[in-house]
Amino acid sequence: MPRRATIIEVALEAGASKTSVSRYFAGERDKLSPALCERIAAAALRLDYRPNQMARGLKAGRSRLIGMLVADIRNPFSVAVLHGVERACREQGLSLLACNTDNDPELERTHLALMSSYQVEGLIINASGSPDTELQALTGQGLPLVLLDRELGTVQADLVGLDNAKAIDLALDHLAEQGYAELLYLSEPPERASPRRERLAHFQAGLATRRLAGEAYTMSGSDEELQRAIEAFLTRSAPKGPGDLPRALLCANGAVTLAATRALQRLGAQLGKTGLMGIDELDWCALIDPGITTLAQPTEAIGRQAVASLLANSVSQAAAEPRQHRFEPRLIARGSTRLTG
Repeated sequence: MPRRATIIEVALEAGASKTSVSRYFAGERDKLSPALCERIAAAALRLDYRPNQMARGLKAGRSRLIGMLVADIRNPFSVAVLHGVERACREQGLSLLACNTDNDPELERTHLALMSSYQVEGLIINASGSPDTELQALTGQGLPLVLLDRELGTVQADLVGLDNAKAIDLALDHLAEQGYAELLYLSEPPERASPRRERLAHFQAGLATRRLAGEAYTMSGSDEELQRAIEAFLTRSAPKGPGDLPRALLCANGAVTLAATRALQRLGAQLGKTGLMGIDELDWCALIDPGITTLAQPTEAIGRQAVASLLANSVSQAAAEPRQHRFEPRLIARGSTRLTG
């Protein structure tokens, strides 16, 4: 790798002082003559000099870095929101430092310490554990913080994410309108994330008001166990006899939708006759015949709002009450919730 030119070499090449070159790259060119600016620019071009913006920012007391922790970078939701955050940061002249905690609370604490050492100017966290103590210490130092998707017990910070109650209402209303009368709600362990708890509670509360029958199943075992649970739900006798109540599966997120789709394929179930609906729009949902109905999260808007909240908190001099920015999903109806036969 070729050696990088130094600011002293640029100064010698331009016949200028190191202070003048520093002012040029710090945006203080109004303090220099036009001729001197031209010489510095030409010298930097000849030497292919690139200033170390991180070191410059730290020297000035600002890193221009935004930190982001995601619980699982393999989750399509995380990737999509990360894209929105990065675009918003770039537009503001900020750089993004993103870390994947892999749903490991210990790794999450390690990454939080890393963020602190890099002196990030704000932090967006999609928590995998309960790092309340660590986050309270950071906010006590004046670091702006935004919670993404998941709430934490004692941390007072803005929250940006999906309107989970609205999402479940849309799902139940759609399935009821399509003629499904008995539902199986599939979720990963709800105690590990606040959105899962919110969605499950609203599902259970929303059944009676729509005169729907339903139950919930927590995916904590193997694919075979999930398949057996779905098969038992689809084949058991209804009060009026086998098959009298049209049945559908409602999936709490994209990972669950994928697992349920695989199980239904192995069981030979006909989508539509057996309803299937998922929260989160994934590219492959339109490719599975006859298409899987989803609730699409506005991930770009969620990511941008997270950055906007950070910036608003960073310029606010007074401690403001934490706010929640909840976004409504968009229903994408496809053949998997079109009752047939």
